[in-house]
Amino acid sequence: MFLDAPLGAALDRIAERAADVRRAFVPGAVPEHDDVATPAASSAFTLDPLSVCAPEGTYFLSTGARGETAYSRDGAFAIREGRLVDGSGRPVLGTLPSGERGELRADAVDAALGRIADARIRPDGTLAYMRTTTDPRTGERQARQIVVGRLLVACFPAGTRLQARDGDAGAAPAGVVADVGSPGEGRFARVVPMQRERSRVDLDQSLARLKEAYVAFEAMQAAQTARGRLGKTAMDLLK
Repeated sequence: MFLDAPLGAALDRIAERAADVRRAFVPGAVPEHDDVATPAASSAFTLDPLSVCAPEGTYFLSTGARGETAYSRDGAFAIREGRLVDGSGRPVLGTLPSGERGELRADAVDAALGRIADARIRPDGTLAYMRTTTDPRTGERQARQIVVGRLLVACFPAGTRLQARDGDAGAAPAGVVADVGSPGEGRFARVVPMQRERSRVDLDQSLARLKEAYVAFEAMQAAQTARGRLGKTAMDLLK
């Protein structure tokens, strides 16, 4: 069926509202539309030592599918195949022990042999784990703390709105440069371990707005169909 410009715009509004509904299930997610935003941020305690809350006004950094930097407040991290990833599976960026910036990865041999234990993130953003090994001569198990690196956080000039990308992450607007640093240093506060930030999207309101968008589209579609039938009837009368 051919869609005119108003119907196309109505479908775009449905897609935007549906994206906000999805954001309601993402920790720390901010809505695209302010009319479905929650009045204040909140968090909940969790036993997960890899979950942290970012300081207010800051974002964690990760690598997108095309290598671009994505910004998100989702601090529900996990270690998969030795890499620290966010809730969408994107590799998380940080400062490595060498001082370089890159993906936070555990030692490849430790990951392959399952020697990563008690991985956790400290308030200063440091990701560390215990390497457990067994002495082949004595059979004694030994544990040693390994520091993978330190999370990076970013903030933007006041009033900056990130460009929506994956529903839970955004991109920096053109010409806007992020201020990047480590938690607990400079202007950046520390992260809060074992806390999971709730979404900043009101689920009930976002579902209501999605329903309204569907109703508006159906009404426009019905009006277009009625106009088409009226035009056909008029042509038939003229024959």
